[in-house]
Amino acid sequence: MTDRVTIAFTWLDHGRGLEAPRQQSASAAGVDLLAALGASETLTIEPGKRALVPTGMAIALPAGYEAQVRPRSGLAAKHGVTVLNSPGTIDADYRGEIKVILINHGEAPFTIRRGERIAQMVVAPVSGVEFELKEILDATARGAGGFGSTGR
Repeated sequence: MTDRVTIAFTWLDHGRGLEAPRQQSASAAGVDLLAALGASETLTIEPGKRALVPTGMAIALPAGYEAQVRPRSGLAAKHGVTVLNSPGTIDADYRGEIKVILINHGEAPFTIRRGERIAQMVVAPVSGVEFELKEILDATARGAGGFGSTGR
């Protein structure tokens, strides 16, 4: 692993007692996000429906970084459950609760309980950008081809 980024975080009341986010292996790209539901509470997502799932935590990313909320491959493969706006972006200046929009593309209802891993979060550097207006852009071999134009 290369450079490590330290991210300050805080638990909101409903997140206290959950495991702190951490990379599960030395080469893991992300950390798991857990559902911060009540101890006896469940959340069921019916097929074709979506839900906003709380994580009970807020973070303070360093300037120049973003966090991306991504699906967990096991949930997608086994249950058809994925992150709806994948990847969801958390900006460095956001201090609210991290919530995950899950959608059930599966055929059966999917039930979530407290502490279950619902998504993963990857932290990445971002570039500051500015746009410069040009009358003509430089030419490339691809040109304006898109939406599968380089495939079969």
